[in-house]
Amino acid sequence: QLQLVESGGGLVQPGGSLRLSCAASGFTLDYYAVGWFRQAPGKEREGVSCISSSSGSTKYADSVKGRFTISRDNAKNTVYLQTNSLKPEDTAIYYCAAEPLFSECVLNPEEYNAWGQGTQVTVSS
Repeated sequence: QLQLVESGGGLVQPGGSLRLSCAASGFTLDYYAVGWFRQAPGKEREGVSCISSSSGSTKYADSVKGRFTISRDNAKNTVYLQTNSLKPEDTAIYYCAAEPLFSECVLNPEEYNAWGQGTQVTVSS
């Protein structure tokens, strides 16, 4: 059974950091593009970052460029999102998603069919 599990969320002060993990089971993540998305209360789900399967190329939303870094560890079947210099507006539930795309990854959540349950990130003093 294909499953994605996020972890690493929590409460952090502005300027702090968190490393989010997206662990896959039931399938090999190597062959999938993986995206990180977030949804704040009352807002639509938005793409934060993604990493392609073959090239390993990455994309970032303008709001997180220079602060967030996505990476993958194929040996651990896990994708990470390192979040630095966190701001209150980064507060949201963060989800990872996977799709066997063969071209470059995309930040459109509608292109992904496998989703995790999400992990809460709260940035507050």
